[in-house]
Amino acid sequence: MEEIIQFLAGILNREFIRAVFSNPRVKDNVVKAKLRPMEQKGELLFQLESFTKTQAFHKNLTVEETKDELAKLLEEFRQVQVETVSEDITVLISKKGKATIKRKRKTVQAKAADLSHNRKKKYILEEGIVVPFLQDLGVMTQDGKIVRTKMDKFRQINRFLEFVEDILPQLDKDRELTLLDFGCGKSYLTFAMYYYLHELKEYDIRIIGLDLKTDVILHCNELAKKYGYEKLTFLVGDIADYEGVDQVDMVVTLHACDTATDYALAKAVGWNAKVILSVPCCQHEVNKQLEKQRNLHSGKMKSKTEVMEVSEMLGDQLASMEEVLGPIMDYGLLRERFAALVTDGLRAKRLESEGYETQVLEFIDMEHTPKNILLRAVKKGSPAAKSRKEAEDCERFLKIQPTLGMLLAEQKGDK
Repeated sequence: MEEIIQFLAGILNREFIRAVFSNPRVKDNVVKAKLRPMEQKGELLFQLESFTKTQAFHKNLTVEETKDELAKLLEEFRQVQVETVSEDITVLISKKGKATIKRKRKTVQAKAADLSHNRKKKYILEEGIVVPFLQDLGVMTQDGKIVRTKMDKFRQINRFLEFVEDILPQLDKDRELTLLDFGCGKSYLTFAMYYYLHELKEYDIRIIGLDLKTDVILHCNELAKKYGYEKLTFLVGDIADYEGVDQVDMVVTLHACDTATDYALAKAVGWNAKVILSVPCCQHEVNKQLEKQRNLHSGKMKSKTEVMEVSEMLGDQLASMEEVLGPIMDYGLLRERFAALVTDGLRAKRLESEGYETQVLEFIDMEHTPKNILLRAVKKGSPAAKSRKEAEDCERFLKIQPTLGMLLAEQKGDK
């Protein structure tokens, strides 16, 4: 370990760009840390940014203080991604403390880090650097400026790429990777993923975008051919029926409507995908189930068949559930939002039950869109019975049957 500390300490200079510490040994403390150089009054310092699940902490360190801090960080984390002007470096530390260093020289030297303390927000795709697909999608002008009315879209694309950047250590760079984007639509983010992973990070990737709109798919294929993106393909198809590949490394589903998200997540689990990124859209299924229960309880349900079906499903627990949640169920808007949160919470628990380390993250600010939740899941281990029980207990209490739970049960042959 001392050798690794000395190695990292040796690159703490003005060619150092950043280091990202991930894969913590203890999950309930600091989950990630970032180190970057900065300058104050002519002195080279390093800013350490540490993240828990809910907070971020900053401190500025001298070179010597940073070297001391490295020993602590390497005890806390199993993986370090380092970027310098001339190299990309990966440090892997085993459970027994054995360290491995992988170094790759850059074919073109990177720009040195901005050392200013109060620097402006740095985007992965920067304004002023011409990106052809952003021009054709109407986000960027011919001279590289961001179209004023498309600034929110530009920020959204960069925010998404930050999520992708965080999972890079989980992707194998020594072979071709297959990525599927379900419900790709106009494919702003699909093109961004390909450009970032293939052009900027030099991953060997194949991306397949899937959507039901023929004209949109045709246009996207024309753009991919125009840019020479040979391994970016767009197909017309339904998420639920797609069987075009046998192995998938990463599944992305962005704003797939209602249960389409569930079908995409179930497909990802079935393929044993290493990474899942999902931004759900409208969630009507659970809301409709809760509405039926409310109508039965209040005597508004008119169909006798519907009354019998719901009564049989709910049994004697309807009254107690309605009494507890009445302040929410009485108001359509609140019930709708409650149903959406329940849906995404259960999705996260179901993914955990399949061995995924799952995070529920804010995609973009609420002021831009209320559909701002992103589920990020990374396959880490074996199925978690506790998470499955938590999901089932919640569904049983609310007397709901979300699609994802049923699809995963079908995959296992459960009744």
